[in-house]
Amino acid sequence: MTPARQGVPYWRMTRPGFLGLTLVAYALGVAIAWHAGARAPVGVLLAGLAIALLGHAAGNVLNDYEDARSGADAGNHDAIAPFTGGSGLIQHGAVGIEATRRYARLLLLACALGGLLLVAWRRQPELLVIGGLGVALGWAYSSPPLALMARGLGEATVGIAWWLVVVGADALVRGHPSPAPVACGAGFALLVASVLLLNGFPDARADAAAGKRTLRVVLGARHAAWLFSALVFAAHAVAWWAAGFLPGGWAWAPLASLPPALYASLRLHRDLAHPARLRPAIIAMLAAVHLHALAWVVALATTAG
Repeated sequence: MTPARQGVPYWRMTRPGFLGLTLVAYALGVAIAWHAGARAPVGVLLAGLAIALLGHAAGNVLNDYEDARSGADAGNHDAIAPFTGGSGLIQHGAVGIEATRRYARLLLLACALGGLLLVAWRRQPELLVIGGLGVALGWAYSSPPLALMARGLGEATVGIAWWLVVVGADALVRGHPSPAPVACGAGFALLVASVLLLNGFPDARADAAAGKRTLRVVLGARHAAWLFSALVFAAHAVAWWAAGFLPGGWAWAPLASLPPALYASLRLHRDLAHPARLRPAIIAMLAAVHLHALAWVVALATTAG
């Protein structure tokens, strides 16, 4: 009996190892609102988090489906599992491509319906705009005719999508949109975009063969590596500026993620000709993104009025 007939690995299809990005982004948005004195019931917070996680999971499954259709994942023999090259479940026969498509649509539907119910519950129409834009970006990232991931726009799309998680969580708790999460979440968004850029290095050969023009494919290895380093420095510069408005010298808190991010940058430049060796860099960069958001949360909670 094949793995597909034994049961569809629904949990694994969502790439759960990456869902932590949404969790810390959401926590950052809640912390920003909490710092301003806003509060929300636990039920509201959990509902908002569930919807954000559903949107992320839907985007991951949809990406697997579209990469299977294009052949990008099937032809990828350089992927660093489980970080690049998708989940690999379709390619290993654990699930069919049509089952993946149906599951992606189910998750998107659940996310959309949950979002509508939350908007009605909280009577906040602005959440419909923020959430709707997030869902639209998740779809447009992978799916034709836009397929932004194949047009050199995937990294920016992903960064904006997680920026919206921060902005949306703050608005949900605060009861209205605010410029605060736009500033505080900017560095985090840049780091998320840099993670995707870094992950494109091991996948570059397969992506190029499938016509998937990531920034790594468009710019070439050396220019893409320098862009990665620039994003790392820009993210921390923006975060340091935004945190400078916090009392008590907490402007340095978001810079806690700079050491692992710099390590990732150095490893990338050192192993530019050997992308198969980039696993430590990818792990360090994922740690940096999570640490960045959590450092913000601690700083905001400590200085709350």
